[in-house]
Amino acid sequence: MKQNTQIGNYSKVLDEKYGTEGTPERIAFEEKAYAYYTGQILEDARKKAHITQAELAERIGADKSYISRIEKGKTEPKVSTFYRMANALGLSVELHTTTIDL
Repeated sequence: MKQNTQIGNYSKVLDEKYGTEGTPERIAFEEKAYAYYTGQILEDARKKAHITQAELAERIGADKSYISRIEKGKTEPKVSTFYRMANALGLSVELHTTTIDL
């Protein structure tokens, strides 16, 4: 019989590897994950718009190497830079609030 090797509880895996939620190690991991995810969204949008890194950098007044670092998740853009990039790529950003009844 073949053993099931699928992960059933990914939170447990993250807890074991990076510490429980709220610990400095887990926070650092989540920040890196968000940086990578943000970079992937921007890279995908740039490619879909058929714009090179150099063209995007020129449009927002940055260096091509900065765009590359963002797309690789090595650095996170400031919020203002993120909005300039989104605008240059024809993206819109929506913010939603959630109301909690107590």
